[in-house]
Amino acid sequence: MRMPVTTADPHIPSERVSAFECARRFTKPPRNVTMLTREFINDSLYNPAYGYFSKQALIFSPRKGFDFSAFRDSADFLKTIGRHYQEMESELDDVRNIPRQLWHTPTELLKPWYGYSVARHIINQYKAERDSRQHNEPLVVYEMGGGNGTLMVNVLDYIREQEPEIYNRMTYNLIEISTKLAKKQLRRQAHQSSVPHSNVNIINKSILDWSLRVDDPCFFVAMEVIDNFAHDVVRYDFETGEPYQAFVRVYDDGEFEEFYESVSDPLISDYLNTRASLTNPPYRSPALSSALYRRIRRQLPLAPNLTKPEFIPTQAFQFCRVLGKYFPRHRLVLSDFYKLPETVPNAVDAPVVQTRFSGVMVPCETYLVQPGWFDIFFPTNFELLKQMYDSICRKKPIPGSDLSLSRICTQHEFAKANAYLDKTRTRSGENPMLDFYENNKFLLS
Repeated sequence: MRMPVTTADPHIPSERVSAFECARRFTKPPRNVTMLTREFINDSLYNPAYGYFSKQALIFSPRKGFDFSAFRDSADFLKTIGRHYQEMESELDDVRNIPRQLWHTPTELLKPWYGYSVARHIINQYKAERDSRQHNEPLVVYEMGGGNGTLMVNVLDYIREQEPEIYNRMTYNLIEISTKLAKKQLRRQAHQSSVPHSNVNIINKSILDWSLRVDDPCFFVAMEVIDNFAHDVVRYDFETGEPYQAFVRVYDDGEFEEFYESVSDPLISDYLNTRASLTNPPYRSPALSSALYRRIRRQLPLAPNLTKPEFIPTQAFQFCRVLGKYFPRHRLVLSDFYKLPETVPNAVDAPVVQTRFSGVMVPCETYLVQPGWFDIFFPTNFELLKQMYDSICRKKPIPGSDLSLSRICTQHEFAKANAYLDKTRTRSGENPMLDFYENNKFLLS
Protein backbone atom coordinates (compact mmCIF):
# COMPACT_ATOMS: atom_id res chain seq x y z
CA MET A 1 0.00 0.00 0.00
CA ARG A 2 1.25 3.50 -0.79
CA MET A 3 0.02 6.35 1.35
CA PRO A 4 -1.56 9.32 -0.49
CA VAL A 5 -0.01 12.77 -0.23
CA THR A 6 -1.40 14.59 2.80
CA THR A 7 -3.51 17.69 2.35
CA ALA A 8 -2.94 18.80 5.95
CA ASP A 9 -1.21 22.03 6.93
CA PRO A 10 2.40 21.05 7.79
CA HIS A 11 2.79 24.18 9.95
CA ILE A 12 0.38 22.95 12.63
CA PRO A 13 2.47 22.22 15.76
CA SER A 14 3.25 18.54 16.35
CA GLU A 15 3.71 17.10 19.85
CA ARG A 16 6.39 14.44 20.38
CA VAL A 17 4.93 11.48 22.27
CA SER A 18 5.84 7.93 23.25
CA ALA A 19 3.76 4.75 23.11
CA PHE A 20 3.48 4.91 26.91
CA GLU A 21 1.97 8.41 26.70
CA CYS A 22 -0.43 7.30 23.97
CA ALA A 23 -1.61 4.38 26.13
CA ARG A 24 -2.20 6.74 29.04
CA ARG A 25 -3.84 9.62 27.17
CA PHE A 26 -5.56 8.44 23.99
CA THR A 27 -8.50 6.13 23.25
CA LYS A 28 -8.12 6.50 19.48
CA PRO A 29 -5.05 7.05 17.30
CA PRO A 30 -3.78 10.60 17.97
CA ARG A 31 -3.14 13.28 15.38
CA ASN A 32 -0.68 16.15 15.18
CA VAL A 33 1.91 14.04 16.99
CA THR A 34 5.42 12.81 16.23
CA MET A 35 6.93 9.51 17.40
CA LEU A 36 10.09 7.53 16.92
CA THR A 37 9.43 4.58 14.62
CA ARG A 38 9.54 2.04 17.45
CA GLU A 39 7.06 4.10 19.46
CA PHE A 40 4.71 4.29 16.47
CA ILE A 41 4.92 0.52 15.86
CA ASN A 42 4.60 -0.27 19.56
CA ASP A 43 1.52 1.95 19.84
CA SER A 44 0.02 0.42 16.70
CA LEU A 45 0.38 -3.10 18.10
CA TYR A 46 -0.14 -2.74 21.85
CA ASN A 47 -2.16 0.36 22.70
CA PRO A 48 -4.84 -0.95 25.11
CA ALA A 49 -7.64 0.99 23.41
CA TYR A 50 -6.91 0.58 19.70
CA GLY A 51 -3.78 -1.57 19.28
CA TYR A 52 -3.75 -4.61 17.02
CA PHE A 53 -3.34 -7.14 19.84
CA SER A 54 -5.96 -5.38 21.96
CA LYS A 55 -8.54 -4.86 19.23
CA GLN A 56 -8.18 -7.26 16.32
CA ALA A 57 -5.85 -10.19 16.90
CA LEU A 58 -7.06 -13.63 17.94
CA ILE A 59 -4.91 -16.74 18.20
CA PHE A 60 -6.31 -19.70 16.31
CA SER A 61 -6.79 -22.47 18.86
CA PRO A 62 -8.44 -25.82 18.09
CA ARG A 63 -10.59 -27.05 20.95
CA LYS A 64 -8.36 -30.09 21.37
CA GLY A 65 -5.16 -31.50 19.94
CA PHE A 66 -5.21 -33.42 16.68
CA ASP A 67 -4.75 -37.16 16.26
CA PHE A 68 -1.96 -37.03 13.67
CA SER A 69 -2.16 -40.74 12.95
CA ALA A 70 -5.64 -40.12 11.50
CA PHE A 71 -4.23 -37.92 8.72
CA ARG A 72 -3.06 -39.40 5.42
CA ASP A 73 -0.18 -36.89 5.14
CA SER A 74 0.77 -33.31 5.91
CA ALA A 75 -1.43 -32.01 3.10
CA ASP A 76 -4.43 -33.74 4.68
CA PHE A 77 -3.56 -32.12 8.01
CA LEU A 78 -3.28 -28.67 6.41
CA LYS A 79 -6.61 -29.15 4.68
CA THR A 80 -8.25 -29.85 8.03
CA ILE A 81 -6.54 -26.84 9.59
CA GLY A 82 -7.80 -24.67 6.72
CA ARG A 83 -11.35 -25.82 7.24
CA HIS A 84 -11.23 -25.10 10.98
CA TYR A 85 -9.62 -21.73 10.25
CA GLN A 86 -12.37 -20.70 7.81
CA GLU A 87 -15.11 -21.83 10.16
CA MET A 88 -13.69 -19.85 13.05
CA GLU A 89 -13.08 -16.78 10.92
CA SER A 90 -16.60 -16.90 9.46
CA GLU A 91 -18.12 -17.34 12.89
CA LEU A 92 -16.22 -14.36 14.28
CA ASP A 93 -17.18 -12.11 11.36
CA ASP A 94 -20.84 -13.09 11.70
CA VAL A 95 -20.85 -12.40 15.44
CA ARG A 96 -18.87 -9.14 15.49
CA ASN A 97 -19.53 -7.92 11.96
CA ILE A 98 -15.86 -6.91 11.59
CA PRO A 99 -12.92 -8.79 10.07
CA ARG A 100 -11.06 -10.12 13.10
CA GLN A 101 -7.42 -11.06 12.57
CA LEU A 102 -6.65 -14.76 13.14
CA TRP A 103 -3.10 -16.06 13.38
CA HIS A 104 -1.64 -19.38 14.39
CA THR A 105 1.41 -20.67 16.27
CA PRO A 106 3.15 -24.05 16.49
CA THR A 107 2.07 -24.22 20.14
CA GLU A 108 -1.60 -24.31 19.06
CA LEU A 109 -1.38 -26.38 15.87
CA LEU A 110 0.85 -29.06 17.40
CA LYS A 111 -0.56 -29.11 20.93
CA PRO A 112 0.10 -30.65 23.35
CA TRP A 113 3.24 -32.13 21.78
CA TYR A 114 4.96 -28.85 21.01
CA GLY A 115 4.57 -27.74 24.62
CA TYR A 116 5.75 -31.14 25.78
CA SER A 117 8.95 -30.75 23.74
CA VAL A 118 9.66 -27.41 25.44
CA ALA A 119 8.96 -29.02 28.83
CA ARG A 120 11.34 -31.91 28.09
CA HIS A 121 14.10 -29.48 27.16
CA ILE A 122 13.58 -27.54 30.39
CA ILE A 123 13.44 -30.66 32.57
CA ASN A 124 16.53 -32.21 30.98
CA GLN A 125 18.56 -29.05 31.51
CA TYR A 126 17.22 -28.50 35.01
CA LYS A 127 18.03 -32.04 36.15
CA ALA A 128 21.49 -32.00 34.57
CA GLU A 129 22.35 -28.71 36.26
CA ARG A 130 20.85 -29.78 39.59
CA ASP A 131 22.67 -33.11 39.58
CA SER A 132 26.03 -31.71 38.49
CA ARG A 133 26.00 -28.98 41.12
CA GLN A 134 24.31 -31.05 43.83
CA HIS A 135 21.81 -28.26 44.55
CA ASN A 136 18.16 -28.67 45.35
CA GLU A 137 16.66 -25.37 44.28
CA PRO A 138 13.08 -25.51 42.96
CA LEU A 139 12.38 -25.13 39.25
CA VAL A 140 11.28 -21.60 38.35
CA VAL A 141 9.95 -20.76 34.88
CA TYR A 142 9.17 -17.33 33.43
CA GLU A 143 7.27 -17.17 30.15
CA MET A 144 6.84 -13.96 28.19
CA GLY A 145 3.80 -13.34 25.99
CA GLY A 146 1.86 -16.54 26.60
CA GLY A 147 -0.96 -15.99 24.10
CA ASN A 148 -3.96 -18.12 25.06
CA GLY A 149 -1.96 -19.81 27.84
CA THR A 150 -1.71 -23.09 25.90
CA LEU A 151 2.06 -23.49 26.23
CA MET A 152 1.88 -22.83 29.96
CA VAL A 153 -0.79 -25.51 30.47
CA ASN A 154 1.01 -28.06 28.27
CA VAL A 155 4.34 -27.53 30.07
CA LEU A 156 2.73 -27.80 33.50
CA ASP A 157 0.68 -30.88 32.50
CA TYR A 158 3.82 -32.62 31.27
CA ILE A 159 5.89 -31.86 34.38
CA ARG A 160 3.06 -32.84 36.72
CA GLU A 161 2.68 -36.19 34.96
CA GLN A 162 6.33 -37.02 34.31
CA GLU A 163 8.16 -35.30 37.17
CA PRO A 164 5.73 -34.90 40.12
CA GLU A 165 8.49 -34.18 42.65
CA ILE A 166 9.78 -31.29 40.55
CA TYR A 167 6.24 -30.10 39.86
CA ASN A 168 5.28 -29.94 43.53
CA ARG A 169 8.04 -27.41 44.23
CA MET A 170 8.06 -25.43 40.98
CA THR A 171 6.65 -21.99 40.12
CA TYR A 172 5.45 -20.85 36.70
CA ASN A 173 5.32 -17.09 36.05
CA LEU A 174 3.67 -15.73 32.92
CA ILE A 175 4.48 -12.13 31.96
CA GLU A 176 1.77 -10.74 29.67
CA ILE A 177 1.44 -7.18 28.36
CA SER A 178 -2.20 -7.63 27.24
CA THR A 179 -4.82 -7.34 29.99
CA LYS A 180 -7.28 -9.30 27.84
CA LEU A 181 -4.87 -12.18 27.32
CA ALA A 182 -3.75 -12.12 30.97
CA LYS A 183 -7.37 -12.73 32.03
CA LYS A 184 -7.70 -15.54 29.49
CA GLN A 185 -4.48 -17.15 30.74
CA LEU A 186 -5.72 -16.99 34.31
CA ARG A 187 -8.92 -18.81 33.33
CA ARG A 188 -6.96 -21.28 31.20
CA GLN A 189 -4.66 -22.51 33.93
CA ALA A 190 -7.60 -22.94 36.31
CA HIS A 191 -9.97 -24.77 33.97
CA GLN A 192 -8.08 -26.32 31.06
CA SER A 193 -6.72 -29.30 32.99
CA SER A 194 -8.73 -31.83 34.95
CA VAL A 195 -6.90 -30.62 38.07
CA PRO A 196 -6.18 -26.86 38.14
CA HIS A 197 -2.58 -25.71 38.43
CA SER A 198 -2.08 -23.67 41.59
CA ASN A 199 1.63 -22.88 41.14
CA VAL A 200 1.06 -20.14 38.53
CA ASN A 201 1.51 -16.35 38.70
CA ILE A 202 0.08 -14.17 35.90
CA ILE A 203 1.93 -10.85 35.77
CA ASN A 204 0.15 -8.26 33.63
CA LYS A 205 2.95 -5.97 32.43
CA SER A 206 5.49 -5.53 29.67
CA ILE A 207 8.80 -7.33 30.15
CA LEU A 208 10.45 -4.08 29.03
CA ASP A 209 9.05 -2.43 32.19
CA TRP A 210 10.42 -5.15 34.49
CA SER A 211 12.21 -3.83 37.61
CA LEU A 212 12.42 -6.75 40.10
CA ARG A 213 15.72 -8.61 40.37
CA VAL A 214 15.39 -12.42 40.31
CA ASP A 215 18.53 -14.00 41.74
CA ASP A 216 17.22 -17.58 41.68
CA PRO A 217 18.17 -19.85 38.78
CA CYS A 218 15.28 -19.86 36.33
CA PHE A 219 14.24 -20.61 32.78
CA PHE A 220 13.00 -17.76 30.61
CA VAL A 221 10.71 -18.85 27.75
CA ALA A 222 9.81 -16.61 24.77
CA MET A 223 8.04 -18.42 21.93
CA GLU A 224 7.04 -16.40 18.85
CA VAL A 225 7.16 -13.11 20.77
CA ILE A 226 10.13 -11.03 19.68
CA ASP A 227 8.92 -10.90 16.06
CA ASN A 228 6.40 -8.32 17.32
CA PHE A 229 9.02 -6.32 19.22
CA ALA A 230 9.09 -2.85 17.70
CA HIS A 231 12.11 -1.75 15.66
CA ASP A 232 13.56 1.63 14.91
CA VAL A 233 14.58 2.83 11.45
CA VAL A 234 17.94 4.39 10.64
CA ARG A 235 19.53 5.58 7.43
CA TYR A 236 23.17 6.50 6.89
CA ASP A 237 24.79 9.46 5.21
CA PHE A 238 26.66 8.12 2.18
CA GLU A 239 29.42 10.69 2.64
CA THR A 240 30.13 10.41 6.36
CA GLY A 241 28.42 7.18 7.45
CA GLU A 242 26.55 9.12 10.16
CA PRO A 243 23.29 7.39 11.17
CA TYR A 244 19.98 9.24 11.20
CA GLN A 245 16.95 8.10 13.22
CA ALA A 246 13.45 8.02 11.77
CA PHE A 247 10.37 9.73 13.16
CA VAL A 248 6.75 9.35 12.13
CA ARG A 249 4.61 12.45 12.00
CA VAL A 250 0.84 12.03 12.07
CA TYR A 251 -0.96 15.00 10.53
CA ASP A 252 -4.35 16.35 11.49
CA ASP A 253 -5.98 14.48 8.59
CA GLY A 254 -4.54 11.16 9.80
CA GLU A 255 -1.87 10.84 7.09
CA PHE A 256 1.73 9.95 7.88
CA GLU A 257 5.14 11.31 7.01
CA GLU A 258 8.54 9.83 7.81
CA PHE A 259 11.48 12.17 8.44
CA TYR A 260 15.02 11.84 9.79
CA GLU A 261 17.25 13.56 12.34
CA SER A 262 20.73 12.85 13.69
CA VAL A 263 20.69 10.06 16.26
CA SER A 264 19.88 11.41 19.72
CA ASP A 265 17.81 8.58 21.20
CA PRO A 266 19.90 6.76 23.86
CA LEU A 267 18.55 3.29 23.02
CA ILE A 268 19.31 3.64 19.30
CA SER A 269 22.76 5.00 20.09
CA ASP A 270 23.52 2.20 22.57
CA TYR A 271 22.37 -0.45 20.09
CA LEU A 272 24.54 0.91 17.29
CA ASN A 273 27.55 1.21 19.60
CA THR A 274 27.10 -2.32 20.96
CA ARG A 275 26.78 -3.74 17.46
CA ALA A 276 29.87 -1.85 16.36
CA SER A 277 31.82 -3.37 19.27
CA LEU A 278 31.12 -6.96 18.21
CA THR A 279 33.90 -8.96 16.60
CA ASN A 280 32.96 -10.05 13.06
CA PRO A 281 29.20 -9.54 13.53
CA PRO A 282 27.04 -11.57 11.11
CA TYR A 283 25.64 -8.39 9.64
CA ARG A 284 26.40 -5.98 6.83
CA SER A 285 25.39 -2.34 7.17
CA PRO A 286 23.87 -0.57 4.14
CA ALA A 287 26.35 2.26 4.77
CA LEU A 288 29.34 2.39 2.44
CA SER A 289 32.44 1.62 4.50
CA SER A 290 34.96 2.20 1.72
CA ALA A 291 36.17 5.75 1.04
CA LEU A 292 36.78 4.73 -2.60
CA TYR A 293 33.15 3.67 -3.04
CA ARG A 294 31.99 6.95 -1.53
CA ARG A 295 34.16 8.96 -3.93
CA ILE A 296 32.84 7.01 -6.92
CA ARG A 297 29.30 7.45 -5.74
CA ARG A 298 29.72 11.24 -5.56
CA GLN A 299 30.13 11.24 -9.33
CA LEU A 300 26.72 9.68 -9.92
CA PRO A 301 24.00 12.12 -10.99
CA LEU A 302 20.96 12.57 -8.71
CA ALA A 303 22.27 10.05 -6.17
CA PRO A 304 20.38 10.20 -2.83
CA ASN A 305 22.36 11.40 0.17
CA LEU A 306 21.04 8.68 2.53
CA THR A 307 21.10 4.89 2.28
CA LYS A 308 17.94 2.84 2.12
CA PRO A 309 16.17 2.36 5.48
CA GLU A 310 17.42 -0.21 7.95
CA PHE A 311 15.14 -1.61 10.66
CA ILE A 312 17.13 -2.19 13.86
CA PRO A 313 15.81 -4.42 16.73
CA THR A 314 16.05 -1.89 19.54
CA GLN A 315 13.36 -3.53 21.69
CA ALA A 316 14.99 -6.98 21.35
CA PHE A 317 18.23 -5.27 22.45
CA GLN A 318 16.33 -3.76 25.39
CA PHE A 319 14.96 -7.22 26.23
CA CYS A 320 18.51 -8.63 26.43
CA ARG A 321 19.37 -5.83 28.83
CA VAL A 322 16.42 -6.72 31.06
CA LEU A 323 17.51 -10.36 31.14
CA GLY A 324 21.09 -9.44 31.96
CA LYS A 325 20.17 -6.98 34.70
CA TYR A 326 17.18 -8.62 36.39
CA PHE A 327 17.55 -12.35 35.60
CA PRO A 328 21.31 -12.96 35.99
CA ARG A 329 20.97 -16.76 36.46
CA HIS A 330 18.45 -17.47 33.72
CA ARG A 331 18.52 -20.00 30.91
CA LEU A 332 16.84 -18.77 27.74
CA VAL A 333 14.46 -20.77 25.53
CA LEU A 334 13.55 -18.45 22.65
CA SER A 335 12.06 -19.29 19.25
CA ASP A 336 10.93 -17.15 16.34
CA PHE A 337 11.12 -16.53 12.58
CA TYR A 338 14.51 -16.00 10.99
CA LYS A 339 13.13 -15.32 7.51
CA LEU A 340 9.78 -14.11 6.18
CA PRO A 341 8.17 -13.67 2.76
CA GLU A 342 6.65 -10.44 1.42
CA THR A 343 8.52 -8.04 3.66
CA VAL A 344 8.38 -4.27 3.11
CA PRO A 345 10.50 -3.66 -0.03
CA ASN A 346 13.69 -1.62 -0.41
CA ALA A 347 14.70 -1.83 3.23
CA VAL A 348 17.13 -3.87 5.35
CA ASP A 349 15.65 -6.35 7.87
CA ALA A 350 12.19 -5.06 7.04
CA PRO A 351 8.95 -6.37 8.57
CA VAL A 352 5.92 -8.03 7.11
CA VAL A 353 2.93 -5.68 7.36
CA GLN A 354 -0.39 -7.33 6.63
CA THR A 355 -4.07 -7.52 7.39
CA ARG A 356 -6.78 -10.02 6.55
CA PHE A 357 -9.77 -8.91 4.50
CA SER A 358 -12.60 -11.17 3.28
CA GLY A 359 -10.53 -14.25 4.04
CA VAL A 360 -7.51 -13.00 2.06
CA MET A 361 -4.19 -11.87 3.53
CA VAL A 362 -3.26 -8.43 2.19
CA PRO A 363 0.46 -7.48 2.40
CA CYS A 364 1.50 -3.81 2.54
CA GLU A 365 4.56 -1.97 1.28
CA THR A 366 4.94 0.32 4.30
CA TYR A 367 4.63 0.22 8.07
CA LEU A 368 2.88 3.61 7.96
CA VAL A 369 -0.60 2.13 8.27
CA GLN A 370 -3.65 2.76 10.41
CA PRO A 371 -2.85 1.65 13.99
CA GLY A 372 -4.73 -1.39 15.21
CA TRP A 373 -5.71 -2.97 11.88
CA PHE A 374 -2.38 -4.40 10.72
CA ASP A 375 0.03 -6.96 12.08
CA ILE A 376 3.66 -5.78 11.94
CA PHE A 377 6.22 -8.51 12.56
CA PHE A 378 9.93 -8.91 11.89
CA PRO A 379 12.39 -11.66 11.02
CA THR A 380 15.20 -12.16 13.54
CA ASN A 381 18.87 -12.32 12.64
CA PHE A 382 19.59 -15.09 15.17
CA GLU A 383 23.35 -15.01 14.66
CA LEU A 384 23.45 -11.30 15.45
CA LEU A 385 20.98 -11.73 18.34
CA LYS A 386 23.21 -14.44 19.82
CA GLN A 387 26.24 -12.17 19.78
CA MET A 388 24.24 -9.29 21.28
CA TYR A 389 22.77 -11.59 23.92
CA ASP A 390 26.16 -13.04 24.88
CA SER A 391 27.78 -9.60 25.07
CA ILE A 392 25.04 -8.33 27.43
CA CYS A 393 23.97 -11.37 29.46
CA ARG A 394 27.07 -13.54 29.64
CA LYS A 395 29.90 -11.10 30.33
CA LYS A 396 30.40 -12.45 33.85
CA PRO A 397 29.57 -16.17 33.90
CA ILE A 398 28.96 -17.79 37.27
CA PRO A 399 32.11 -19.72 38.34
CA GLY A 400 31.81 -23.45 37.67
CA SER A 401 28.78 -23.06 35.40
CA ASP A 402 28.23 -23.17 31.65
CA LEU A 403 25.97 -20.10 31.66
CA SER A 404 28.35 -18.38 29.26
CA LEU A 405 27.22 -20.74 26.50
CA SER A 406 24.36 -20.08 24.10
CA ARG A 407 23.57 -21.84 20.88
CA ILE A 408 21.26 -21.66 17.87
CA CYS A 409 19.33 -24.57 16.42
CA THR A 410 16.54 -24.99 13.90
CA GLN A 411 12.99 -26.05 14.69
CA HIS A 412 13.81 -29.42 13.10
CA GLU A 413 16.87 -29.91 15.30
CA PHE A 414 15.02 -28.90 18.47
CA ALA A 415 12.18 -31.32 17.68
CA LYS A 416 14.59 -34.17 16.94
CA ALA A 417 16.16 -33.69 20.36
CA ASN A 418 13.05 -33.14 22.47
CA ALA A 419 9.74 -34.03 20.79
CA TYR A 420 7.63 -37.20 20.92
CA LEU A 421 7.88 -37.66 17.16
CA ASP A 422 5.81 -40.84 17.11
CA LYS A 423 2.83 -38.77 18.33
CA THR A 424 2.93 -36.27 15.45
CA ARG A 425 3.60 -38.66 12.55
CA THR A 426 0.98 -39.02 9.80
CA ARG A 427 0.22 -42.32 8.08
CA SER A 428 2.53 -41.45 5.19
CA GLY A 429 5.44 -40.96 7.59
CA GLU A 430 5.47 -37.18 7.20
CA ASN A 431 5.82 -35.33 10.47
CA PRO A 432 4.54 -31.75 10.91
CA MET A 433 6.62 -31.36 14.08
CA LEU A 434 9.75 -31.79 11.95
CA ASP A 435 8.61 -30.39 8.63
CA PHE A 436 6.54 -27.32 9.55
CA TYR A 437 7.90 -23.94 10.62
CA GLU A 438 11.12 -24.38 8.68
CA ASN A 439 11.67 -20.62 8.97
CA ASN A 440 11.92 -20.84 12.79
CA LYS A 441 15.07 -21.05 14.90
CA PHE A 442 15.80 -21.39 18.61
CA LEU A 443 18.24 -19.47 20.78
CA LEU A 444 19.08 -21.63 23.82
CA SER A 445 21.38 -20.82 26.72
